Amino acid sequence: MATDDSGVSTPISSSSTLTSKSPLLEKQSMQPYALTASNVIEFISSRSATSSTLFVYDLAEQAGFGLLSKEWSKSDQGATSVIPLQTRSGAGLSLVGRLSQGTSKDAVSGSVLTVYNTPTGLVEMVPSLAYAPSPTANSRLILQVPTVSVIGDRLTLSPTLASLNPVLPVIPESFVVLLSATPQESVDIAALAYKFPAHVIHLFNHHGSSREVSQLQVPSISSKEVGSTVRSVLQQSGYHSFDYMGDRNAHTVIVVLNGPLALALGATLANTPHVGVLVVRVLRPWDEELFQDVLPPTVKHIHIIEDAPFEASRGLLHANVRGSVLDFPGPIPDIHHQPVTPTRLSDLLGKPRFLTQFLSNLPSFPADVKSHDVSTAAKLIFFSTPGTPLSSVPQRIEQTFAQSPRVSVRLLTEHDVLSRPGAIAADRIWLEPRNDSVPHTPLSVGLPISNDSAGVCNFLAIFDQTLLKSHSLLKHAKFGASILVVTSWSASELVSGLAEEDISLIRDRELHLYIIDANLVASQLGPGGVTQNSLQGLIVHLAFLRLYLGPRASEAGILKLTENLYGASMGGVSIPTVITRVWDGLAEVDLSGATAEPGDKLERKDFEFNAIVATAEDGNTVVNGARLGSWHDAARHLLFPYAFTKQDIRGPSTEQYPQIPALHPESPDRTYLVTCTVNRRLTPREYDRNVFHVEFDTAGTGLEYAIGEALAVHGWNDEAEVLDFCNWYGVDPARLITIPVPGDDTKVHTRTVFQALQQQIDLFGKPPKSFYSDLAEYAKSCVDRHTLLFIGSPEGISTFKKLSEKDTVTFADVLRRHPTARPGIEVLCGLIGDIKPRHYSIASAQSAVGDRVDLLVVTVDWLTPSGTPRYGQCTRYLAELKIGQKVTVSIKPSVMKLPAENTQPLIMAGLGTGAAPFRAFLQHRALLATQGVPLGPVYYYFGSRHQSREYLYGEEIEAFIQDGIITKAGLAFSRDGPKKVYIQHKMLDDVEALVRMLHEEQGVFYLCGPTWPVPDVYETLVKAFEMHCGMDATAADAFLERLKGEERYVLEVY
Repeated sequence: MATDDSGVSTPISSSSTLTSKSPLLEKQSMQPYALTASNVIEFISSRSATSSTLFVYDLAEQAGFGLLSKEWSKSDQGATSVIPLQTRSGAGLSLVGRLSQGTSKDAVSGSVLTVYNTPTGLVEMVPSLAYAPSPTANSRLILQVPTVSVIGDRLTLSPTLASLNPVLPVIPESFVVLLSATPQESVDIAALAYKFPAHVIHLFNHHGSSREVSQLQVPSISSKEVGSTVRSVLQQSGYHSFDYMGDRNAHTVIVVLNGPLALALGATLANTPHVGVLVVRVLRPWDEELFQDVLPPTVKHIHIIEDAPFEASRGLLHANVRGSVLDFPGPIPDIHHQPVTPTRLSDLLGKPRFLTQFLSNLPSFPADVKSHDVSTAAKLIFFSTPGTPLSSVPQRIEQTFAQSPRVSVRLLTEHDVLSRPGAIAADRIWLEPRNDSVPHTPLSVGLPISNDSAGVCNFLAIFDQTLLKSHSLLKHAKFGASILVVTSWSASELVSGLAEEDISLIRDRELHLYIIDANLVASQLGPGGVTQNSLQGLIVHLAFLRLYLGPRASEAGILKLTENLYGASMGGVSIPTVITRVWDGLAEVDLSGATAEPGDKLERKDFEFNAIVATAEDGNTVVNGARLGSWHDAARHLLFPYAFTKQDIRGPSTEQYPQIPALHPESPDRTYLVTCTVNRRLTPREYDRNVFHVEFDTAGTGLEYAIGEALAVHGWNDEAEVLDFCNWYGVDPARLITIPVPGDDTKVHTRTVFQALQQQIDLFGKPPKSFYSDLAEYAKSCVDRHTLLFIGSPEGISTFKKLSEKDTVTFADVLRRHPTARPGIEVLCGLIGDIKPRHYSIASAQSAVGDRVDLLVVTVDWLTPSGTPRYGQCTRYLAELKIGQKVTVSIKPSVMKLPAENTQPLIMAGLGTGAAPFRAFLQHRALLATQGVPLGPVYYYFGSRHQSREYLYGEEIEAFIQDGIITKAGLAFSRDGPKKVYIQHKMLDDVEALVRMLHEEQGVFYLCGPTWPVPDVYETLVKAFEMHCGMDATAADAFLERLKGEERYVLEVY
């Protein structure tokens, strides 16, 4: 719908037009409305001139599509009647009955019935469509299908068509199946649907493009003329069954259904030679002759990419394409099929590197993929709390730029109602020169909000200071971007509250951080109440313009930009006065010398799109079809609680190597299922230290890691100990229990007691002091209750320390010591909490080993004073891994990074398993050497007790020395001689070379291993600079501190 300057909703006139070209529209006067395609589709479909009756299914309304049509039917004389329907088995039979011959009024008088439903709902309707009567000019069925579905246990939204894949082949031939992608195309095809001589299913991207606010032209819908054929109707409109993009002499062609992935592929491969993208707009009826005409005669390889629920699925697109090339003139090209599961589609659309990697992994695909350049676009992201005075600021900013005839502006709003009470909104704005030749890039591709963002936007705004604590947001700002935080905190308070990773990110990317207290400025300008709330929005809008326009942001220029929206004043306050106060209130934050406050590291969340929001005429917020009195109710109304389960009954999984959300739903990190292929002990069997080497196969998982990163292993508890505990506790290990997902009381997951205690609950971990107090509530014995209360009290600190540090008791031990304290198993799981993943430095370089990740691990075990054996939970799990066993892992960043230049010297000092990252360094350096890359010197220091027993990777190290990869090795085996020798002693032999490399050649020093040698190593380096650089101890200490700041003195110790 359109809005006037007051923000009040207004109906869309059928003659309304906007500023981008449409092949359907005759020349008419332009009206500057900014609309969403979905709203225009609702307008077209709800007119009595197009539809005799409109049927709105519940799933469509839950997807935010149909609310306007229902409200227009009550207040707009030009709107048709609306009948709400429920999606269930047999859905659609009532529609077929109304079109069938007999006594039906619709069949006798002729009618066009329009239906709104989602892909999931359409699956339930398909069996009924087989009984639909043949279409006539006056009796047809038009299904407008907003493509949005819920995927995975996290209930995120996706444009996937996977649920339709099995049923598309059985849709009757009397139906035309069309797909649209861009906003204008979606509007045009929605109007064309009423001109085809057939029943029609129109699929449009309601997940993204059709919900964008952009400049659209609304086609005329006054004519009821029906065309003779599908091809003729399309041609008259300027559209075709197929679109071809790319090299006209391509050897490789991707065939894909029209939609966001087609747009992403077109943009990514626009400049790649010998590659083309053939986009299918009309899936049925399939025009084989036209397909062959569009396909380049030079094609040798065809890759069919289609949404599918499982990796092995093949759908209607595959069947159509394969049948069309059998009599292709010339050599028949090879056919390759690439199913895209819902989770993979989200990655391909939301994570740019995934799409490039996906293409590079296609068989016989050219290696030189050249992404489309969208550098002319300005990209803005705004995060806010819905329902607050500032939540409408992005819409006002969009309206500001929409006034310019030279700028094309697009706005997309998404909501996350699950990650925090009160929800979080993300508004993306894309600005670029108005140029018809610029291809439409989906905002999810060009401006992704992903959990591994490397920076995508030129400008980032955060309108609620608490979001900095709850969510990881600054990572979306690209290098040199400006960040505006609306906050009541002072600059020093803001800096002291920033997470360490945010401070580092701001420095590394040279971000410019600004703050403004909109509430304070508004209170200084006028009275409280509604006017002050409106003033806050104006203040933040002006602050944005000041920062975005930079030197061009004169007060006169900004006044001219905003006068159409706000006039000359607001609430009696002149706009120039507001501008002056904003200029004074806007401050840049200086982070020089800033450090994060010590304390617990914040576990922050990522934004995930899981809710579509609309506002009803009565002012109520409608989230996923549910009317809410408050945003705090939103998380209780989860999307599609029953409809999406239909997809799961078709198989056990949607990916060959899926994440395991049911196993670790609390984990904010992307998890991977890898396979153990090697588990080899490196130290002798009789030796008292078990150091072992583990290799995991990562093929097909999508796991990628950088050199020096760590692998987080989600280890399991010992099976025998879990079963023994279950027997003692008197609980059936096969019993099903439902456990809340930690950190989100809106989600639960169900599993057996054994699965929970083995795979999730930290039963054999170390209990905190609070556990004793919590457990005391369930003790039936006075002795147990008072003992537990005492240990948990301040007076019991000595007893607690003895139990924790000396006796190293576990949760299970505490329960056994106090047997009358026996809460129910579900309660117990909540009291104990989850096993935390353990992090291990990766001992391999992916550039050298490919689909593999290696670990170097030492088993942790000890005896308590009472003689009870104890084991490190995860090292024990890893040591007992069998070949072929699956393990859940994730990737964690690390400080251990190679320098920017390969010629910079490396000095590596590792003790025991601290050698792990250096093996990765050396593997990568060896690979570069084979490629003829010039390399700097490498000094390698390694320490352990005995060369014959603990020279870890000794054969590889000797080979690296022999090949010249290691320039000098200092090997310290402390127990092999009469005098103990450590790595710092070996370093003393090379002090002159070390000083030269660090002081003159930009060398980098790394130390990895236990903490104890750090002071001695540091002192050795200080002495080296005193001896060979003429520094005193103070100057040498300052120089080393400078190296730390430059990331050339790097420690990873534990």
